[in-house]
Formats: sequence, C-alpha cells, structure tokens
Amino acid sequence: MSEPFVFDSRHSLCKTPFGAVSCGGTVTLCCRPLASEGFTHCAVVLRGEFSGNEEQVEFAWTALEGERTCFSAEFSVPEKPDLIWYHFRFWRDDGSGCVLDRSGYRGDGLVDPWQLTVYEETPTPPWFGEGVSYQIFPDRFCRLSVPDSTGMVGGRWVHENWADTPEWRPDSDGEVRNRDFFGGSLAGITSRLPYLADLGVTTLYLCPIFESASNHRYNTADYSKIDPMLGTEEDFRTLCSKAGEMGIRVILDGVFNHTGSQSLYFNVDGFYPTVGAAQSLDSPYADWFSFHPWPADYDAWWGIRTLPAVREDSPSYIQYVIEGEDSVIRHWLRAGASGWRLDVADELPDWFIEKIRAVMQRDFPDAFLLGEVWEDASTKIAYSQRRRYLLGRELHSVMNYPFRSALLAYLRDGDAALFCEAMETLRENYPPSAFSSAMNFLGTHDTPRILTVLGADVLPESREARAGYRLSPAELARGSALLRLAALVLFTFPGAPTILYGDEAGMQGFEDPFNRGTYPWDREDQDLLAWFRKLGGLRRKQVSLQKGGLQWLHASGPLLAFARIWEGRRVVTLVNASPESQTFSLPWSGTASDLLTERTYAPEDETLNLLLPPYAGLLLC
Repeated sequence: MSEPFVFDSRHSLCKTPFGAVSCGGTVTLCCRPLASEGFTHCAVVLRGEFSGNEEQVEFAWTALEGERTCFSAEFSVPEKPDLIWYHFRFWRDDGSGCVLDRSGYRGDGLVDPWQLTVYEETPTPPWFGEGVSYQIFPDRFCRLSVPDSTGMVGGRWVHENWADTPEWRPDSDGEVRNRDFFGGSLAGITSRLPYLADLGVTTLYLCPIFESASNHRYNTADYSKIDPMLGTEEDFRTLCSKAGEMGIRVILDGVFNHTGSQSLYFNVDGFYPTVGAAQSLDSPYADWFSFHPWPADYDAWWGIRTLPAVREDSPSYIQYVIEGEDSVIRHWLRAGASGWRLDVADELPDWFIEKIRAVMQRDFPDAFLLGEVWEDASTKIAYSQRRRYLLGRELHSVMNYPFRSALLAYLRDGDAALFCEAMETLRENYPPSAFSSAMNFLGTHDTPRILTVLGADVLPESREARAGYRLSPAELARGSALLRLAALVLFTFPGAPTILYGDEAGMQGFEDPFNRGTYPWDREDQDLLAWFRKLGGLRRKQVSLQKGGLQWLHASGPLLAFARIWEGRRVVTLVNASPESQTFSLPWSGTASDLLTERTYAPEDETLNLLLPPYAGLLLC
C-alpha cells in the first residue's frame, strides 16, 4: 500500500470497475488517508446531474495498512442513465474534518468533483470501431470527366484543371459562395474502390452528397436527391454494393439542423417550381422555419442567411427526416448506407437524436450513428443544456477531436504525459463501446491539413500567402517524419482510425478551402502512401489492434508506449517524438519483432534495451 494517493478514480485500489458503469451496476470505492491525520469517518457525497438527487453514503473502516487507514463502501448506481458527481468527506470523532475532491483536501464550499457516467447498455455495431475509415469530400476525390453544370441549382462553375487551387477570393459582393466545383463523382469513388481496399479501408465516410448549391453541400437543397454532379441514386446504390463486395461500408453525412436558402424547402430565389417557405406561408415547409417576421428575417445557423435553421420540433419535419415510412433516414439506409454522421450535433435537441437512434436501432440494428462533437461528449454543455449523447439512447459514438488535439500537442511539444491524461479522461468518462468506437483522426474537412500543421514553421498572415504556401524541403522532411508517427498512433489506438482523403498522399493546405484540394492522382508521395498502406494492413491483420484493451507502458517527455491486448496477444506501440535519439527499456519475454520492419530484438535478462532514432516508432509483438 505504498501508493501515495488518498483516492485515485483510475486505480483499482480505489475504484472498481474502471470508468463508466451501466445502469443498476455496483461500484466499490476505497479511500486511503494517512493514519496520522486521525480521520475516523469517511463518506462519499453523490449528486445526479439529471435526476437532481443527492445522497451521502458512509464508508466502513476496512483496515490499517502500513501508514494508511482504509475506508470502503459499495453502492448501486441509478437504474436510469445519469452523470453522478462525487466527492468525499472525512471527519474525526471531535467533528473536525475536511472535504476531498479532485484538487485535494479542502474546506467546505465549492468542490471539484469526480465524474461517474451511468449509461444504458445498448448494442453498438462493432464494425466501425474495429475497422479503418476514410473521409471523402466528394467533389474533390475523383472525377471521370468534366461535368456540365448547366441548369443546376446554385450558379456553379467547374474547374477544367483538376490541380487548380480551390477558389478563395470573395465575389463582387464580398462573399465567398463556394460555387466552384471540380466534378468529383460517386462513379469516380467507385472506380477507386480497389485503391481504398488496398489502404485497408473498411468504412467510407462521405461528406454530404445530396443536391446543394455549394461545393461542400452542407446547405442541403433536396434530401431526396443525389446532387446531379455526383450522379444518381443508382450510382449511389452501385457504390454501396460494390464497396460491400470488398468489405467496405458507407456512412452518410446528415445535415439536419439547417438547409440551404436555395433549397426546395426555402427556395429563396425560386429555382424550384414548387413553393418554398421564403415564397409563401402557405408552403408545406413554412412551419420548418422561424420568421421574425416573414419573409425578411429568420433564424439561421450562426446567423448565416444562406443557412436557414430548421425547427426540429415541426411534426412534418420529424416525419420527413426520421419517422415517415420513406423518411430521409430510412430511405438512404435502405439504398445501401450503413450509418449516419450527424453534422453539428450540438445544434440538434437530444430528443431529436434519440428519435433517429430509435428508428435505426429498430429497423437497421447494424447501422452506426456518429455525432460531430468537438469536446468531451460525456460532459458537453450546449445552449446551457448538459447533453446526453453517450448515455445509451442517442449516439453510438462521436468524432474524437480531443484525440487529434492531444496527439498534435504531444508531437509538437514533446510531452506524452498530456496525451495520456487527455485520453484517460475520455476512457474514464465514456462508456467502453463509445470509447472503442470513437472516430479518431488527424484532420477533417474542417481543419488544416495534418502535414501542413506538423511541418509549417510559421502561419502566413494573408490568405493569399496561405493559398499558395507549400512546405520547404526542411519543413516537409520534419512534417513527414511527424506524420508517420501520428499515423502510427492513430492506427494502433482504440477507436476507428480515419484518414482524410489525400493525407496519405501528402496533401498540404491551411484552412478551408485550402484543405479541400483535389486528390493528387499520380502525384502522390509514394513513401508516405506506402506507410499508410502498411498500417492499414496491420490494422486488418492484428486482432489486438481492432479489439484489444489499452495498457499504458510509458508516457513521459518525448517517449510514448502503450499496448493493445486481446486474448493474451500483445502489440506494443513505441514512439519517440524527439529530434534526438532516445533510449528505452521495456520488460519482455522472448524475441520481439517489429511489425513495421520485421526486424527482431533479443531481450537481456527479460528486458528490451532499445535505442530509438529521432522521430522513430516501433510496433512490437
């Protein structure tokens, strides 16, 4: 009992089981104050976030072990999902005492409590977290011919040159309208399925594919129709079918908080022959939107007038998107999709997400529901409301932006302990299935390209300078070396490793739209591409990397080491994020093999003594 803590929520001496607990489960807590402090009583104070219930459970004196007094208690968590906040009270027979919270001992008053997530245990399809995902911005991945944009919504124009820089300059009205297209298509994606399978990809996440006035298609014009520049519903069904033959599923982007002002539903410019809400309050879509008054003023996403916000509580909207027999959710899952990613999940009410999950779980139990959440999704507060995303009835899991932030901080600043702490916080707070199914990534269509982030010495001040910026040879060398390490962690950590199209090929670019260039077919960085292929292949072959539990072996300074363990088989990731060589010793029995190079290492006295070159990594088994 030499551990120097009174209570550590992550240590089995103090709390079992680890992390979140399913409804009605039992938790055992143990506190270990120094005997010299004279405490004779201990209690845990529990407060339910959603129930509002508060109770105090007094501990029993358990033992005197060494210099510490041990108090313990066992209690059952609620039968309904909740977040339980807890801290401890210690007191002596004379009534004196103190409070213990995450900051240590303190007097009565405001406390910094620990979190216990109580979740409803519902099925989570395992295929997403076990596999490799690939995000595609459909206009920019692969085109088979230059399309004709005549007669399409939005006043589009098409780049003849696939290698052009996306248009970033404002128009004559000072607006960037995203009306330049490159002509990537669903048939183009289908033609590249062998390439994706060779990367080890098992899930395609497609940014919006429905008819829209903009190249990003987040301002939906018609949920029932594939954008004609991308193809047809038959093209989508063909993509899903042929992808399925290669063991690849497709997840769609659902943008249900807002539509486009040029949509069938709003129809501000009269493009569609039917009557939209902007044209008449007699429109069947009029109650989808909030006007103040009609038609000049209306609620819009973040005040952007081209993105009128939808009233999710409109009965006709609920039927159209979720509950109707041929609702948007049902129609495209029947057409071949295997799941949905909910755009701006923070803007969608909990009950709305719960309705989507209920339909999917009832009619498509193998489909996956993912949410765009940028923070710890277990404690997220949006619009003054604590969200219930991961408590069992809403999202299966979320996009793991905290993973990206913590990994980049480690690679740039060289402190592995901070990465470990950030990930342990999520592992403790998330239900196990949500943690193992999180979408982990190095970049998305909403972030600068990972190679640029890791390589660039400076951020050019002007957008014009950023538009044409390319890494110098020295920047490229450092960025590529760090990207290889980032990808190694990505592919071996719990969760679904996700590649933003072209990151594996060495694409560069700062913020939108410079991060949304076209895939450089026949101009890829072949060394980097080979590295991603190797990692994708290992993820597919090594069951430990798909399903294994997580064990931290070392996380300090530039050195990071963790193991994935499944049915007794262990695979160890070891990373040196320093520009200097580092030594590392690791307990090991038998010969170790590096899966990345097939080089073997022999232990001495059951210890591997390794010299890691600058910016190097190993994957040992």
